[in-house]
Amino acid sequence: MNEKMLCLGTIASARSGDKGNHANVAVIARCDLGYQYLEKVLTIERVADFFNTLEMGKVERFLLPKLGSLNFLLHDALAGGASRSLRIDTQGKLLGTAILELQLPAPENLAKMRTCKY
Repeated sequence: MNEKMLCLGTIASARSGDKGNHANVAVIARCDLGYQYLEKVLTIERVADFFNTLEMGKVERFLLPKLGSLNFLLHDALAGGASRSLRIDTQGKLLGTAILELQLPAPENLAKMRTCKY
């Protein structure tokens, strides 16, 4: 039996940027239902696995329920940071766009999540 999946971008938006050699990725749910779901399924392990090609250090997750947001700090994800990295995205600006493609199991109340707003 195949589990139905959805792209994170279906129920959230994201922003990202650099903190020296670390990247900061914020995922913002479109409504409270989405936030409650993401708090359960958007884990450190899932995010670390999604960005595993960056060969980064640890990932930290911070919950911001009043903002409907989860913030992830990706340690050593920028290969030296803006002034030292040879990567195309030296400041991690595209990581927010990338994370929106992360596949998650579709919740039963997905239709409701797609239409709700804060």
